[in-house]
Amino acid sequence: MNARYSPVVIGMLGALPIVGLLVLWQAIYVSGIAPPALLPSPVAVFTRFFQQLGDANFLQNVGVTLYRLFVGFAVAAILGIAAGVLATGSKLFASFLLPLVRVLAPVPKIALYPAFTLTLGYDDASKIALVIADALFPILLATYQGTSAVEPKLAWSARAAGVSPLRTLFTVVLPAALPSVLTGCRIGLVISCIVVFLAEMITSTDGLGHLLMRAARNFQTVDMFVPLIAISILGLLLNAAFNALRRHLLRGFPEEK
Repeated sequence: MNARYSPVVIGMLGALPIVGLLVLWQAIYVSGIAPPALLPSPVAVFTRFFQQLGDANFLQNVGVTLYRLFVGFAVAAILGIAAGVLATGSKLFASFLLPLVRVLAPVPKIALYPAFTLTLGYDDASKIALVIADALFPILLATYQGTSAVEPKLAWSARAAGVSPLRTLFTVVLPAALPSVLTGCRIGLVISCIVVFLAEMITSTDGLGHLLMRAARNFQTVDMFVPLIAISILGLLLNAAFNALRRHLLRGFPEEK
């Protein structure tokens, strides 16, 4: 039987690696192993970060990144869940979709970014398209695997009660597969954070990735670390919010009790 620990203990254990990383960072800075011009102290970086929180331009760039992230993730989630459910309910659709997924899923989607920029431009659309392309497949595959593993008798019972096949998929099969679907969405959300930042580093005039590249070009190493800290904190907050939502949605499932 697994021991159950309080959330406080779990939180403290989770913070230890982060504290250890900061201590190691400070030790490297103090020892002079890395030149201060290349690796500033964590104190200087976090001081600059908190200063930037009061800067309207910095907050605007954070908002731009979040907008691209949320729109891309939302579209990927809608398309991925819908396609995964429909592939479970239709063998014809699955025979068309699954070979396409097997071919495209392993392809690094960043390789498609030049095509996105040529067709959609250098503004939000190309970055959102890249987020969708990257986040779509884990959500789709998790949904398909989860809905395919649902006990057939659940669907049979609904059909026997006169429920249509499509309604059975979305009101019986999908809720039963919710743990798997949410796992795919969580992976997609993490990927979205990474991809939107990377896209902004490559071609952008705003966003956190742009701020990092601008600081790097100007050799402002302290300012270069600030967007990294910001995207890391945003990732932690989004992950915590998603976990809270997951616990709420799965509160009736045995594994969540």
